[in-house]
Amino acid sequence: MKPADEHRIHQLFEVSVWLKGAHALIEAIGGVLLYLVTTQTIASWVNMFTQDELVEDPNDFIATHLSRMAAEFSVASKQFYAFYLLSHGLIKLLLVIGLLRGKLWSYPASLVALGAFMVYQIYRYSYTYSPGLLVLTVFDAIVMWLIWQEWKTVRRHIAP
Repeated sequence: MKPADEHRIHQLFEVSVWLKGAHALIEAIGGVLLYLVTTQTIASWVNMFTQDELVEDPNDFIATHLSRMAAEFSVASKQFYAFYLLSHGLIKLLLVIGLLRGKLWSYPASLVALGAFMVYQIYRYSYTYSPGLLVLTVFDAIVMWLIWQEWKTVRRHIAP
């Protein structure tokens, strides 16, 4: 690979890892907040934010779905999502720190973790059909490719 191509891939790698880090931080903060906030508070916030829209249009797709989801949001669901977001975010933050510091262990660990997350996201998609999960999975696949390219370059440069 040409040095100019390596440099371009390295720049894309760094941008994607920083974006993953920002996303991981948001997930971790969201997980902590979910642990701290009650399901009743979540339902009241959703009702407060959707109330005007539902008065204007009682059949508003987004507002009615958000209200229904908030009403059905159980303590068990809240605990699961809080744990999932916090653990997912912390794992990704650890990997991002390792990648940005060039730690060799972080490249294969990141590939395994992102691969596992992608399998779970596809599994969840089979139930939810959420386009956001597809977007996240495609982004993860691109990041995995960039990590793989960066790891090959790093190993080539440290090889005797």
